[in-house]
Formats: sequence, C-alpha cells, structure tokens
Amino acid sequence: MQQRLICIVGPTASGKTALSIALAKQLDTEIISSDSMQIYREMDVGTAKPDWAERDGIPHHMLDVAEPGEDFSVARYQEMADDCAQSILARGRIPIVCGGTGLYLDALIEGNTFSGEETSAPLRAYFREIGERSGVQVLHQMLRAVDPESAQRIHENNVKRVIRALEVYAQTGRPIGEYNAQNKPKEPKYDAVLLALCPSDRTVLYERINRRVDQMMEQGLLEETRRLWSEGKLRGTAAQAIGYKELVPYLEGNDTLENCVETLKQASRNYAKRQLTWLRRDKRVIWLNYDSAEDFPGLLQRATEVLSERGFLQP
Repeated sequence: MQQRLICIVGPTASGKTALSIALAKQLDTEIISSDSMQIYREMDVGTAKPDWAERDGIPHHMLDVAEPGEDFSVARYQEMADDCAQSILARGRIPIVCGGTGLYLDALIEGNTFSGEETSAPLRAYFREIGERSGVQVLHQMLRAVDPESAQRIHENNVKRVIRALEVYAQTGRPIGEYNAQNKPKEPKYDAVLLALCPSDRTVLYERINRRVDQMMEQGLLEETRRLWSEGKLRGTAAQAIGYKELVPYLEGNDTLENCVETLKQASRNYAKRQLTWLRRDKRVIWLNYDSAEDFPGLLQRATEVLSERGFLQP
C-alpha cells in the first residue's frame, strides 16, 4: 500500500504557506518544503521563507539545509526529503509538502532513483567553461545537436538544466528524457493529493506578487542581498534565485534601485506563469481558488473537504 502525502502547490504568492500551516495545525502534522531556494541558509527575505512566528510551532523540514553557493541537486533533495517524509510517517502522521518547485515535488512523489551517472564533476566543469567562454547560446546549440527534444523544452538561459542534459547524454549516449523514463519507477512511491492554489483572476495574482516584492523591500531584501553579494555568497545555484540577482545591478552601480525593483516584479510574474504551466500539465492537481484574505476560512474548508473525500482524514 502506498504511503500518503498532502501537497500544497501553486505559483508564488498564492497562499501556499498559510494553507499548509493551517492544515498542519488541524491535522497535527509537519511540513516539508519543496522550494529550491528556501533550502539555503541566510536567504530568508528573498525566498519568502516562513519565520519562526509564521511557522506557529509547526515543524518545518528542508529549510536551511545548504550553504549559499552550494550546488544542490534534485537527487539530493529527493533523498533528504524522502527521509523526512518517512520519519513523519513513522510517527503516524501524513506529511504536508509545500512549495513551488515542481521538479523537486515530482521527484519526491515518484521516488525517482538516481544512479549518479547523470552527474560528473569534470563534465560539468567542461560544459560550464564552454558556457562562460563562448556563451549560453553555444551550449544550447550543442544540446540541440544531440537532444533536440530537450533543447526545445529547456530555455537556453536555464544553463543548469542545459548542462545537466548535456552531462546525461555525454555519460549515457541517451537523451535525458529517455534516461529519466527508464529510471522512473513503474508507479509513484507516494499516494499524493495535490491541492493547487491560485486566484480566479490572474491580475489578482500579479497584484499580490507586486505587493510581496514591496513588502520584501520593506523587510530588508536589499540589505540581505548586499550582505550575501559582498561576502561572495551569491554564486552557483543561489545566484539564480529570483529576488537577489535582480538587485545586483544596483549594488554594482549599473542601474537604479527603482528599475531593479521593477525588474524583480516582472521576473516574479514570469516565474508564476512558468509555475502555472508546469501545474496545468499535471492531471492530479485539484485547483482551489483563493482570491483574498477574507476567503481563507472557505479555502481551508474546501481543502479539508477534498482531503476527506480522498480518504486522507476522517470526515
């Protein structure tokens, strides 16, 4: 019998954190983050990491488990998050997984096994050097030559995934899609219910995103970015985190703060679009509209009803 997970998903600023904490209190359980940037220590404001007051006594896992600048693979996430889930299940509770990184969530649910063949430090360094010397377009052209399907799917600016796909092909002689399909379990490891939050009107979501950025600036995002940047910690995967790289031009004296903040808002809205695209391809997702704070009691009730109907809790 499959073990169960409750997954709270949705685009940035959709209300995932609030719902996951409310459900965790109601069900007396714990939360596992599936956010690829909240894993990093010292990156708090820009990742919208819930602070101790917001967590309201609910244990949270997979926060602050890596140093900024440290590479953190989906394989490592899957292994660590799975250990957390098994520990929570062993205590007789159903884990709640909350976050917007679809790749991490899918790996946890499916229970993917990673042989390690897809990761090679020398190869990774080789491809990185090509990208730095010749540009990301050259890397993408290399991928298109050996794996056109992946090149079509992966944007050239997503250098990390382009390099990963090139690594897999260089190691196995197969496209990454074919490699992953072969290593995918016949059935998911977990029976997961996916509750996706999003306002019924996308303009409401974009307004929330804009307000969140303004709030982050008020909470000290610029100071947090300046500290990480001055200490040389904005490198590797962390350097790609939305919320930080957009402010670096201001710190370098190459742009105004106002322009950088607007760039950050646009980048956040674009990221929300990509998250929605990812979720809409998943037929398991149950969509819950959440338009305003006044609607939260109704949202919690609807989420509880869905969980009851799916047998995740007693009616």
